[in-house]
Amino acid sequence: MSSLNFIGGEKGGVGKSVVARLLAQYFIDQDKAFIGFDTDRSHTSFTRFYADYASPVLVDSFEGLDQLVSVFETALDGEFPRVVVDLAAQTAAPLARWIKDSDLLALLADMGITVNFWHVADAGKDSVDLLGRLLETYGAGPNYVVVKNLGRGTDFSQLDNSAAMAKALDLGARVITLGQLHEASMRKIDRQNTSFWSAIHNRLEVDALGLLERQRVKLWLKRSYEALDGLPL
Repeated sequence: MSSLNFIGGEKGGVGKSVVARLLAQYFIDQDKAFIGFDTDRSHTSFTRFYADYASPVLVDSFEGLDQLVSVFETALDGEFPRVVVDLAAQTAAPLARWIKDSDLLALLADMGITVNFWHVADAGKDSVDLLGRLLETYGAGPNYVVVKNLGRGTDFSQLDNSAAMAKALDLGARVITLGQLHEASMRKIDRQNTSFWSAIHNRLEVDALGLLERQRVKLWLKRSYEALDGLPL
């Protein structure tokens, strides 16, 4: 299966880049070919942590966005790659124009490529409203994955009880919960600009994770992978 994964949520600070990095590590550990794109001009978090797999792309031109699907024209080792796009905040409008004007969803459906819109949510009302807007924009056709990020809140009752979530479930959305990785461990990983794999195996750096920190990251990855296993990736 080949897939195009838009990791969004529209607002900043909900953990989109963490989910993109998690999905990248998941594909690496599953030995699945993938290509990543980073649309955040300010932080380029995805590119920083997975520089061998991800590259920056501009979303304010069709030429830039076209790069996201041009990779599907050439098979890698007999199979199309999976594509992971880390969407910066405030990219929904140009992305929607590009998808609509290119009739992208129909094209990729004909090619047998799955399109997944990931909505990474915190526990606030904005994430509820933005989910509703995402569903209104694309409706039936693509897959939706709603990620309740426990690193950005713990009470998701507002989202769970919303009309937006009910509509998402009617459209077949998958809902997963992403556990919170211990804050101090995440800070160390971020300071090192390293992948999750490197963070677990690197013991030589001054700021390297300790024994139990590495164990907690391993456990966090294991539980996160279990949530990803059932998705159309």
